[in-house]
Amino acid sequence: MNDHMTSVGVSVDELDTPALLVDLDIMEANIARAAEECRANGIQWRPHFKGQKTPEIVRKEMEAGAIGSTCAKLGEAEVLVEAGITDLLVANQIVGPQKIARLIALIGKGDVKVAVDSRAVSDPIGAAAAAAGKVQGVLIEVNTGMNRAGTEPGADTVALAKHIAATPGLKLRGIMGWEAHAVAIADGNEKSAVVADAIGHLVETAKAIRAAGIECEIVSCGGTGTYPYCARQPGVTEIQAGGLIFSDELYRTKFGLGFPQALTVLATVVARPTPTRVILDAGKKTMSNDAAAPRPLGVESSKPVGLSAEHTTVVLDAPSDTPKVGDKMQFVVGYSDTTVHLHEKIQAIRNGRVEETWVVKARGKLS
Repeated sequence: MNDHMTSVGVSVDELDTPALLVDLDIMEANIARAAEECRANGIQWRPHFKGQKTPEIVRKEMEAGAIGSTCAKLGEAEVLVEAGITDLLVANQIVGPQKIARLIALIGKGDVKVAVDSRAVSDPIGAAAAAAGKVQGVLIEVNTGMNRAGTEPGADTVALAKHIAATPGLKLRGIMGWEAHAVAIADGNEKSAVVADAIGHLVETAKAIRAAGIECEIVSCGGTGTYPYCARQPGVTEIQAGGLIFSDELYRTKFGLGFPQALTVLATVVARPTPTRVILDAGKKTMSNDAAAPRPLGVESSKPVGLSAEHTTVVLDAPSDTPKVGDKMQFVVGYSDTTVHLHEKIQAIRNGRVEETWVVKARGKLS
């Protein structure tokens, strides 16, 4: 069953391992819920592609009402444009002549917007676009408290907006921010307040840009770690939350996301050295534990799983002769963003059987 074309129709237990699985009923319900909640809040949904990497998933999101996709890298945008998905935001700075040339080549093939946060980033893009007789849409990334990239809210951002408006080859489409400093706050009231404060700075900056006579169509923010608080803020036009469709261990247990979990890794028991130790054929090259440990299903184990390069160790709470060598187990993914990209394909499961097999087409698109 190694060829992706031969897996459709087989039961989960027949799949070779390790295998990345997504429960279609759960994922589709998560997609429908997010799309409906965005509609109810009067905003658009532009889910992030960095943890999905698969055009078929984006198509499901757009069928539910998403307007397009957010990408972390230009290579991801190229994959989506080739797949016919064209309303995109690259929420990252595009720097260097090679990448800028690739970006300019996409103009006309889709509405691919990119983030900028300084003249050093925006000016070379404008020059390349103008030289090609084209116009590149940009969003200014604003630092709303995460303290990574981004201009400071208010006057600094307005100054860059004025510069972009006067730069041939560029069109300011809006601004974006990411309130990631709020993701790990456990108390709901505190988290809501921190998110509101961060996005408030973004929205007020958009108002200041408009007051300066410059169009600011898009106000984009929000991720799964701040959902649903980000979707409720006045003045926001779209959110970027994408990981909620999978709802992995990081989002569910550490960030308090109330969505069912859809993404698992299937592994085979390859050794039972002791009555409490289970060794499986999936390790760090199959599922990550950088942000949260994968969770084994179907066994009683309160200790975090141990991952080496090619093996997983599960320690059972009590001695047991099951699972046996050759048995298969599923693990809820610890963090989808650093797991999906490890796989060449996703097995899309419904009622215990493979309904579709999707190639992870944006795998390895790091530039």
